[in-house]
Amino acid sequence: MDKKLKQYAELVVRQGVNLAKGEMLTIASPIIAADLVEEITEAAYKAGARKVMVLWRHDKLSRLGYLYQDEATLTEVPDWVVASRDYIIDNKSAYVNIISDDPDIMNGIDAELITKVGRASSKALTRFRESTSTNTTRWCLVAYPQEAWAKQIFPDLEPQAALEKLWDHVQRTMRLDTPDPIAAWKEHENNLKKRSDILNNAKIVKFHYKNSIGTDFSIGMPKGYIFTGAVELSSTGVPFTANMPTEEVFSTPDRMTAEGTLVSALPLVHGGKIVDKFSLTFKNGRIVDYKAEVGQDVLKGIIETDEGAHYLGEIALVGYNSPIQNLKTLFYKTLFDENASCHFAIGRGFPACYTNGLNMTKDELLEKGINNSLEHVDFMVGTADLSITATTEDGKEMVIFKDGDWTF
Repeated sequence: MDKKLKQYAELVVRQGVNLAKGEMLTIASPIIAADLVEEITEAAYKAGARKVMVLWRHDKLSRLGYLYQDEATLTEVPDWVVASRDYIIDNKSAYVNIISDDPDIMNGIDAELITKVGRASSKALTRFRESTSTNTTRWCLVAYPQEAWAKQIFPDLEPQAALEKLWDHVQRTMRLDTPDPIAAWKEHENNLKKRSDILNNAKIVKFHYKNSIGTDFSIGMPKGYIFTGAVELSSTGVPFTANMPTEEVFSTPDRMTAEGTLVSALPLVHGGKIVDKFSLTFKNGRIVDYKAEVGQDVLKGIIETDEGAHYLGEIALVGYNSPIQNLKTLFYKTLFDENASCHFAIGRGFPACYTNGLNMTKDELLEKGINNSLEHVDFMVGTADLSITATTEDGKEMVIFKDGDWTF
């Protein structure tokens, strides 16, 4: 495991944030992932980092806060929290966020209160959120297996066996099971770029989705859209990989064009709460109806965050034959589950996915159809029988997905 942790850390530093000599790195992590943080810190210093800063968090302390603090205190974001994120931006630090949540930690906590706390944090950290969404700050999101998470995924196994199996799955999705993980990622990048190039050159004006569980949906693309995958470019042109693992090719749709119904293919976990068996109905781009058999209150909280949360900000294509889907495992983590299924995101769009979007104001982007919101929540719609057909500028139809997978 020590060797794999070192490889993992090396991958995060070199492939994830692509750290250069003299740069600063900030790591946000739960304390349970301390051994991975130590390895990332060492890998960063060996890569020439001038400083590594760590922002720790603790699930149980967060729960205690919800249990004993009043709402006014919980939704207050201290100045030092905002200052710590401003420090990251002002010092041009790269940023690694490690997730490793106990899925049961928020059991019994009011979903509406969790939503309010999340909104307050998003609002207070608007500058940092915009810095990552515009790729001004290079960032990378990765996961660290822990026993509670492993038991949620593999409830029939003993805790240690479940944890070992989860580590095995994470290593495989991160391509750490290959002789040269960095080289494997470079090959993966190239494959996703080829698909992105085909979509960008096709001059698509609309996608139509249909499957047997009830999805019948169309959405338009703004003229000047950019599909990308795996590697993104920072605002200064430095390549980095924001999500690891990743199997998606993604862009930002025209926020005013969504029509029809999308039905969830996998559960959504948000703020420690599960939303499952849900559907969203759109008219003129806006969500006009939504239903969930599980977590209706959580879904309501997401959509009612602000006006922008009634629209879509991301369209992402993932073949059903992806390495994560082939593990036949529900991870209960969007980082993994979104890379096993085609998905969309409620809320904020990506300025980097629109031509010259990084140089535009929010209002200019809105005029072009690029959505803005405090939220950005991915939800999965891809199934084994999903079909996606594109209509191009010249009126031709182009089959993008057949039987759940890429046609090219």
